Amino acid sequence: MPIIYFIGAGPGAADLITVRGARLLEGADVVVYAGSLVDRELVRTYAPQAEVHDSAGLTLTETTRLLADAVAAGKRTVRLHTGDPSLYGAIQEQMVELDQFGIAYEVVPGVTSAFAAAAALKQELTLPEVSQTVIVTRLAGRTPVPERERLAEIARIGATLVIYLSVGMIEEVVAELLQGAYTVETPAAVVAKASWPDEQIVMGTLADLAAKVRDAGIDRQAIIIVGDVLKAGQQGLAAVSKLYDKGFSHGFRDRQG
Repeated sequence: MPIIYFIGAGPGAADLITVRGARLLEGADVVVYAGSLVDRELVRTYAPQAEVHDSAGLTLTETTRLLADAVAAGKRTVRLHTGDPSLYGAIQEQMVELDQFGIAYEVVPGVTSAFAAAAALKQELTLPEVSQTVIVTRLAGRTPVPERERLAEIARIGATLVIYLSVGMIEEVVAELLQGAYTVETPAAVVAKASWPDEQIVMGTLADLAAKVRDAGIDRQAIIIVGDVLKAGQQGLAAVSKLYDKGFSHGFRDRQG
């Protein structure tokens, strides 16, 4: 029986899908895609002849039925998700239903918007002596988060934070972050629709980020990045990686090399 491919479409730009994802999409007879987040141009580019369904208005049951019917008809089927399916992709519940039908599937990773946002900012998220930890999280909204993962609790660590699905509550985000290790002077950035033609970037600190985001009219499809790594562009590096230090030996370069 044919299998279903859950494919990460990438953050937005049609050419940021992986080579594997594009190849599988080109071979699809049926594509079910998240039209509220995935640019239809991606489907037009790689699967112009496929039967296409937008899942934005569908329930889980309706989406599963589309996939199951396509497989039962012997059609090559792709479920196209934004970014990488493993992050806030709601794929686990779909796979549980497919398991109940005995339908095989495979997950193909994609470029998540966190990395597209970092690229837009020309920013490394991990810097020596600044932060070696990146936390991907979200603020509690209609979807709750465990109490131990409240943003105020996570903020105690002081690592680089990448916050999804929360820009519409930017004031609450800032308020919770200030309960942790961050201060009003901590640099922060918002990248909306990273890699799309209408990408927007807002830079600031926790003192003024919320006002700048509101002034820019950004209320969805945005990544919030917070942390001292964002100082590097203006203030330079406190330390550099040992990887390229001439006095640092490793398996591919000895000190005499």
